[in-house]
Amino acid sequence: MIALENVTKRYGRQAVVDDVSITFGGEGVTALIGPNGAGKSTLFGLVGRLLQPDEGRITVDGMDVASTPSSELAKVLAVLRQDNHVAARLTVHDLVEFGRFPHSRGRLTLHDREHIEDAIGYLDLGPYRNRFLDELSGGQRQRAFVAMVLAQDTEYVLLDEPLNNLDLRHMAEIMRLIRRMADELGKRVVVVLHDINFAATYADRIVAMRNGIVMADAPAREVMRPDVLAAVYDTPVDVREIDGKPVALYHG
Repeated sequence: MIALENVTKRYGRQAVVDDVSITFGGEGVTALIGPNGAGKSTLFGLVGRLLQPDEGRITVDGMDVASTPSSELAKVLAVLRQDNHVAARLTVHDLVEFGRFPHSRGRLTLHDREHIEDAIGYLDLGPYRNRFLDELSGGQRQRAFVAMVLAQDTEYVLLDEPLNNLDLRHMAEIMRLIRRMADELGKRVVVVLHDINFAATYADRIVAMRNGIVMADAPAREVMRPDVLAAVYDTPVDVREIDGKPVALYHG
């Protein structure tokens, strides 16, 4: 399990994550939602050790995130940031290889190569394996990054706004892949999303944040209620049932 105990992160005097205690990993897909500035990406960064908390403790399967060597943490926790600064002239295969670094330390074994091939195949990237990243569409590039974290072969996967800059078709494609990773491969995925309807459709659990605190934490359908969403987003939200799924409609 990923466990946060009384975690606070401040910038100046403002707490962007304010005394949060929560666990992740019991469900296949958990979506973190909330308005801009709610603390979603900061919470993500704290768990992934991209940021240091000012107070509190974070553990992954009992390992303290603050003190566990990166090489050990990376064997159980894979992190995909939204701002991936990776050389555009890498090929898809080169990128996916990076996912094995915590295991291989740059000396790929047959076992490592099997994981790389499995990830490329799972994401249907075989035809693009030798293409450079800047030759891919946005959706193909994002699939390549997901293949990289899949090759890392961790139980826990953190994805920070993986739908950014994608069109509707590719957004749905990525969410279907995330759902498959949880259902077929047993991954425990925590994903930061802006679109609450994608969260409701594909996530088992929704954690809604506002002003650095957790406003709601429940199965997706229980969070998709007008009173809950209005409190989170500070605006009226209607929820309709369409094809058996709750759909949020904003009132302008």
